[in-house]
Amino acid sequence: MNTSTPGSTRPGATPDMNTVVGTHDLLLLTLDTLRYDVAVELAAAGRTPHLARLLPEGGWEERHAPASFTYASHLAMLAGFLPTPAAPGPHPRLFAASFPGSVSTAPGTWTFETADLASGLAAEGYHTACVGGTGFFNRRSALGSVLPDLFAESHWEESFGVTDPRSFENQVERAVRISRSVPAERPLFLLLNVAALHQPNWFHRPGATREDGDTRSSHAAALEYVDRHLPPLLAAMAARRPCFAIVCSDHGTAYGEDGHTGHRIGHEVVWTVPYTHAVLPHGYRSEVPESSEEAAA
Repeated sequence: MNTSTPGSTRPGATPDMNTVVGTHDLLLLTLDTLRYDVAVELAAAGRTPHLARLLPEGGWEERHAPASFTYASHLAMLAGFLPTPAAPGPHPRLFAASFPGSVSTAPGTWTFETADLASGLAAEGYHTACVGGTGFFNRRSALGSVLPDLFAESHWEESFGVTDPRSFENQVERAVRISRSVPAERPLFLLLNVAALHQPNWFHRPGATREDGDTRSSHAAALEYVDRHLPPLLAAMAARRPCFAIVCSDHGTAYGEDGHTGHRIGHEVVWTVPYTHAVLPHGYRSEVPESSEEAAA
């Protein structure tokens, strides 16, 4: 099995997506509410070793979220508007719906004729699947059905949601099952919306109680939890063919900065998000030295 740095395309390098679509499985892993500063801090300290293997040499890329809360941000991303690099543009997009006058559609952009990425990929023969996490994926209302209805197959249950301390493990188990169920000859597009970082997250910090509440520290502990349980997902997504993986936050969240708590506000900690993409070669395994695992534990 290949255990080297992901892919012939180095992490962060922008490939020609016209050569990726159809030849690779696709993973969009949205780390709901993950703050850029927390992601960078933990990566620098070696506390997220599996995510670190997906990062370019400079670490997480600083980007601006397309919206300040889950629903709007995912609608934008699933129309091809992934988080935008913080540096001045223009910034060609990986995917784009065809429409006249787009200045971010480049020769290497994969374009689709439908209104959303999932249906565009389905038209190219992809099986599309979604494993939801936050309430906008729970199908308990018309609003909670909009995002999952974009996919041929969608999953949400209480154990995937924000209140379950093992939510990401449960989501990964379902994602692995989906990957194994798709016929080998058919490519897969999987969206997994990670709920573990979203409030409440106090239970991820060792020794914390409900009375301690959610903090930047418990947010960081939740990211470490996600990192520990990431390898089976990456292995499953690269088990059938190479996988192009996009890992990013949909928006950040505030823990008291300037008096703010939460998101759906125009604050720097909400708009600034971490982003990376990488090619996982066929047979990829996320293995790190034991010393790195121990340091992150």
